[in-house]
Amino acid sequence: MQAGLSATPVRTQWVGGIQPLPVLVITSVALLLIGVVMISSASMDMAIETLGNGYHYVIRQLLFAAMGCMLALVSVNVPVAWWERSGWLLLGIGFLALILVLTPLGRTVNGSTRWIPFGLFNVQVSEVAKLCLIAYFAGYVVRRREALLGTWPGFLKPLGILVVASILLMFQPDFGATVVLVTAATGMIFLSGVRLGKFIPLVAAMAAAGVILVLTQPYRLKRVVSYLDPWKDQFDTGYQLTQSLIAFGRGEWGGVGLGNSIQKLFFLPEAHTDFIFAIIAEEFGLLGSLTVLGLFTVLVVTGFVIARRAEKADMPFGACFAYGITLLIGLQAGINMAVSTGLLPTKGLTLPLVSYGGSSLMVSCVCIGILARVEMERLDSEKQASEKASPRKRMGARYD
Repeated sequence: MQAGLSATPVRTQWVGGIQPLPVLVITSVALLLIGVVMISSASMDMAIETLGNGYHYVIRQLLFAAMGCMLALVSVNVPVAWWERSGWLLLGIGFLALILVLTPLGRTVNGSTRWIPFGLFNVQVSEVAKLCLIAYFAGYVVRRREALLGTWPGFLKPLGILVVASILLMFQPDFGATVVLVTAATGMIFLSGVRLGKFIPLVAAMAAAGVILVLTQPYRLKRVVSYLDPWKDQFDTGYQLTQSLIAFGRGEWGGVGLGNSIQKLFFLPEAHTDFIFAIIAEEFGLLGSLTVLGLFTVLVVTGFVIARRAEKADMPFGACFAYGITLLIGLQAGINMAVSTGLLPTKGLTLPLVSYGGSSLMVSCVCIGILARVEMERLDSEKQASEKASPRKRMGARYD
């Protein structure tokens, strides 16, 4: 994110005269609505059987969506400069959340301690921590850019913070969130202009750490083995993946129709959360899957366009923060869909804006609000620049 780019003229409109801001809002709302509809379909039978109320999950998701929209409106009205000034505060909040969940305050579900009870719902601390840490890393990249690019201590300092955060996440354990956070943070560092001579050893160290983490935990190793051949043990370690693939197979081109999924009837675990993409594929087929994939692609590309335009408009923190947020959303969505289709080993990651879950949905809405704020501030700065230039142009015209 070089300051010299600020001299480059910035065009307000995107391809074909389309502006990024309405595209961001439309794609986000579309994914949010798809999520509410699909959670209603995927969870109703299970909710009737286990809770006696078929609308339990969809009512809660509607509540989460309303709260998420309110938080998005709040984040739209928070200046980007506040996030930059509050880097250390956000870092403290992120680490405090990761530490508190490991105390008796944390709630354990399916062997993982990732939630803190908070009134009517549980807060998944990794979602909050990821956003807080990305905000801090964006501020560090801007403040310490020369040290980051020119010295090893400046390069290793944020990596040390990232290692500590990753260790706390692995104590939960939350391998998926660790992968997303580490990849997004290193992506921000790479986009800041770090030389490959520094970046390649970092990638190699990350790959080695990932292999060690897999080999040292039997359940992770089983997931990798079952991922390579899920049908070999389809009723045990490969159960989730094989049931997900069956859902994709049943969907064919156009799907079996909304509400007609068989896999959601207690065959596919976590059908309304981690594997909701498989239910979308079963009920709407390849066309429905490609529609969701296309919406996420447009959303991620729009995020990168907003970040790039902010970079050209001499908004280095806004640009870096937007890059990080877009990487968070894109990586989590990509990993979730790759897991559902068998391209990656099983991970406990939700599909942003679509899967059931209050923490993920509300943090995703905040991220969309921040992206919108970055673009709005860029448009305001462009407007002010043009207004300042207009009187000079008019004065020049008079003398001509």
